[in-house]
Amino acid sequence: MLTKYFSRLVLLFLFLQVSGISANAQSPAPIKMVDVILRPDHDDWNYKTNEDATVEITVLKYGVPVQNAQVSLEAGPQLLPTDKREKLTLENGRGKINAGTSRQPGFRRVLVTALVNNHSYTGEVTLAFSPEQILPAITMPDDFTQFWAKAMDESSKIPMDTRLSYMPDLSTSTVDVYLVNLQNYKAGQRLYGYLCKPKTPGKYPVIFEPPGAGIKAIAPNFSLASQGFITFSSEIHGLSPLLDKETYTNISNAFGDYTAYKLDDRDNYYYKRVYLGCLRAIDYLCSLPEFDGKNVLVTGGSQGGALAIVTAALDKRVTAVSAFYPALSDITGYLQGRAGGWPHLLNANNALKHNTPEKIRTLGYYDVVNFAKNLSVPGFYSWGYNDQVTPPSSVFAVVNSIKAPKTIEITPISGHWRFGETNQKSIEWLKKQVKPLRK
Repeated sequence: MLTKYFSRLVLLFLFLQVSGISANAQSPAPIKMVDVILRPDHDDWNYKTNEDATVEITVLKYGVPVQNAQVSLEAGPQLLPTDKREKLTLENGRGKINAGTSRQPGFRRVLVTALVNNHSYTGEVTLAFSPEQILPAITMPDDFTQFWAKAMDESSKIPMDTRLSYMPDLSTSTVDVYLVNLQNYKAGQRLYGYLCKPKTPGKYPVIFEPPGAGIKAIAPNFSLASQGFITFSSEIHGLSPLLDKETYTNISNAFGDYTAYKLDDRDNYYYKRVYLGCLRAIDYLCSLPEFDGKNVLVTGGSQGGALAIVTAALDKRVTAVSAFYPALSDITGYLQGRAGGWPHLLNANNALKHNTPEKIRTLGYYDVVNFAKNLSVPGFYSWGYNDQVTPPSSVFAVVNSIKAPKTIEITPISGHWRFGETNQKSIEWLKKQVKPLRK
């Protein structure tokens, strides 16, 4: 009897597997069963300092208000300790709260949690208070310009030693893809990237795309290449993108936090080779026979957004920049009572380790704010208020410092990501910056 019973179980298991059905596997739902919707009384989420903000809360299940919904809320300066806590019962699934205010330019985050059928659901909103008045916390060293001029001069003497490999498996009917390996910064130091070129002969504008944070593989940009650009997507660590995922993970675990490596030494801080590597990428793009000789664009998001701004500020060949939520910005903001930028070296968890005169001094040479002050080319900048990685206060510190022409696209509801519509706006903006060649 038992044998027959287990045989049936085995047959049922095999049927479920063949049918693509598993008792332990389930696809994530595309939407939430319960939505916690927060609506500020200012449509743009912007307030003046010392102005109270009111937020309407709505808890919906299947799109219908939840009667007598139990909610708890926390509010306080973004990424700093909470200063307001409440528990509420929303009789008709709706209610309003006073989210408080800010005495200085900055942001307050409101987090609301609803408990429905023993499951927790959250909603958040991050409110701006006179963000256009946010000033950088970081100071610019007196020899900032001389420091980078010297570093660039020394780096320019290192031969590129270009190694190019055609990648037929990655190429398409309209785009050729190459793996590029360049010498960078010092003899023996390497930089990898994917070059994408339109197959049709001609002269093209070039776009450099530095990567987001982490030690991981990069991917070629076929899309922009198919639209008439030569693109170069790079990594920053001297690691081939052909490594497998497990190898990347092992390297990352072994190396640790590269963002703080030699932070007490301005001449050998990790990001020195990174910033100079971005200039080496421009060297390479401008050396291509297919380059139109005129249009050099840079674009990126997060760490890539920071590197795009740094590259545009240091390299006068760059003609336009597009940056989403740049990291490495206003890092010392925490020392003035507001959220500092990624990698949050001076927040409550890290301040004891990194708040030293030597490290603060080094940050002055690498903070994106100080490069932004030297920008002279037009830029497209976009970010969101709900971003807990590169908080909006740090981005405002950068953008408020830029004197060059700037196009700003703020989507308050977004976190550390961008909408497809916003990304398309940036692409269209970049296309408009391309100057036609004289015949």
